[in-house]
Amino acid sequence: MSYPPDPNNPYGQPQAPGYGYPQQAPPPAPGYGYPQPVAPGYGYAPAMPQVMPGLVTTARVLLFIVGGVQAILAIVYLLIGAAAKDATNTVKASTSDNPFTALGDAAAGILIVVAILFGLFAALSITLGAKFGKGGNNVRITTIVYGSLGALVGLLILAGAVTAGTAIGYVMAGLWLAISIIWITAMCIQDGVNWFNRPRY
Repeated sequence: MSYPPDPNNPYGQPQAPGYGYPQQAPPPAPGYGYPQPVAPGYGYAPAMPQVMPGLVTTARVLLFIVGGVQAILAIVYLLIGAAAKDATNTVKASTSDNPFTALGDAAAGILIVVAILFGLFAALSITLGAKFGKGGNNVRITTIVYGSLGALVGLLILAGAVTAGTAIGYVMAGLWLAISIIWITAMCIQDGVNWFNRPRY
């Protein structure tokens, strides 16, 4: 008759695997077979956006729209200024002394200057929008400054609308303020900063 081996007997035979407590395999050495955790900021660059963020895209589209409107206004004011100048020259040729000719010349000059300003702003708006794809931090800062000037123009229009009590003034002021706030916000949020600071290869 055989008896089971005594686990406390130092002279007994070692137990075969599967009896008693399960055997634990030693943990693998670091670097063999298992990925090791990496602390954030060590060995990996922060993720940069590969697609233009939504609000930045909206700001870009608004720059193109505003630039197109400014170009149209530049042409309109230029045509009106040229027509006013031509009318003034006609009056000068028909009458020797007319006090309104000087006023007509001044009005024509102001209209032409306004047309040139609209043309310059149109070029700036379209150029900024075109550079959103590959431009760097200087494009972002320029857009912030441009949006700040636009917000100032919106406030001036709003002040004029309050004084004159015109509904169109309120609409124009609201549009300018909304567009300018979108430009500034898109450039200041973290997604916008990451987009313009992303590495370019």
